[in-house]
Amino acid sequence: MCGGRRRRRGGSDATAGEPGGWGFCAPALAFLALAAAAAVAFLEGTAGGVAYAGDGWFHECAKWDAEGGRFLVSTFFGAGVAEVRVGAGGEEALAERVVVADPEVTGRVALGLAVDAPRQRILVAYADRPPSFGYAAVGAYDLRSGRRLFLARLDGPGESSFADDVASDDDGNAYVTDILGNRIWKVSPDGEPLSVIKSATFRQRPGTMDNLIGLNGIVYHPNGYLLVVHTSGGDLFKVDPKTGAVSVVRVRGTLKSGDGLELISPTKLAVAGMPSRLVESSDDWETASVTGRYVGPVHRIGSSATVKDGDVYVNHIVGFGLGKKKTHVLAKAVFAPL
Repeated sequence: MCGGRRRRRGGSDATAGEPGGWGFCAPALAFLALAAAAAVAFLEGTAGGVAYAGDGWFHECAKWDAEGGRFLVSTFFGAGVAEVRVGAGGEEALAERVVVADPEVTGRVALGLAVDAPRQRILVAYADRPPSFGYAAVGAYDLRSGRRLFLARLDGPGESSFADDVASDDDGNAYVTDILGNRIWKVSPDGEPLSVIKSATFRQRPGTMDNLIGLNGIVYHPNGYLLVVHTSGGDLFKVDPKTGAVSVVRVRGTLKSGDGLELISPTKLAVAGMPSRLVESSDDWETASVTGRYVGPVHRIGSSATVKDGDVYVNHIVGFGLGKKKTHVLAKAVFAPL
C-alpha cells in the first residue's frame, strides 16, 4: 500500500527507499503517470482537428462561421461566446478570444449556439448554473460586433427548466430545447416568445434513467421541419414548427447519449456524443440508419458537431490543463462505417 510506513520486525520503521518501505511507490506512480499521459497523448494525437487554449474547464458547443473563418464556441461558466480563428498561425498557438460577454447573463451558463448567417447573428441558449434549474433564455448578437440584438426569457414562474440548444429557420425564428421539460420554445426573429411545442410523443420510454436528459440537440431541415434528439432515450424526432406535430424517426441503430446535431446534407446528420454517429435517411427522415461511428478522445466527451469545408468537427466539452488556460479540442471526425 502506497503512502504508509511499515513496521520492521524488531519494531523499527522502514523508510522510503529501504527494503519493505514505500520508496518503491515513487517509480510505480511515475510509471502510472507516464502511462496515463501516453494514453491521453495517443487519444489526442488520433483526434486530429484543432486544439486551442481557452478559459475554464467546459466549452459546450462550437459552430463554424464560414464567412468569418472562425469557430465560435460557447464558454459555459464564462456565459459568453469566444472565437477561435484558424489559419492565424500554428495550431499550437491558437487561443480563443471572447466576442460575446453579456452582463445580463453573468452567473449563468452559455450552452448551445447557432450561426444565423442570413441575418448575420449568433444565437445563444442560456440556463442556470447546475444544480439550479430555473432561468432559461436565448440571446441574439451581431455576428461581427457581438452587440446584443435581444435577450428573451423563456422560463415561467416556478418552472424547472434547462435551455440547452438552439436552431433557427429560414424566417429567422429561433427554436430552443428544454432538456428538463421536454419542450421546444419558439421565438420570433425580434426576440418575442411565440409558442411552446410540447407533445407526449417526446417521452417514448418510462422511468427516470431513460428521461434524465430529454430534448437536446436540434437542427432545422431545409424542407421545413426540425430534427431533435432525446439524449437519455436515444430517440430522434421530426417536428413541424408550424403545427407542432411530432413524429418519431424510426432509426436503425441507437442514438443514446446523443447530444448536439448538425446537418451535413439534407440526407446526412452528425450526432455528437459518446460515441458520435453518422445518421442517414433516404425518405425525408421518416426512417433513418446509423451508418457510421466516431469515438475520438472519450475523456473529453463529445457534445456538439459542426461542418467546416465538408468535414465534421466534434466539440468536446471538457478541457484539460494545470493553469487557468485549458486545452480544448475540436476533433475532425472520421466515421467508421457500420
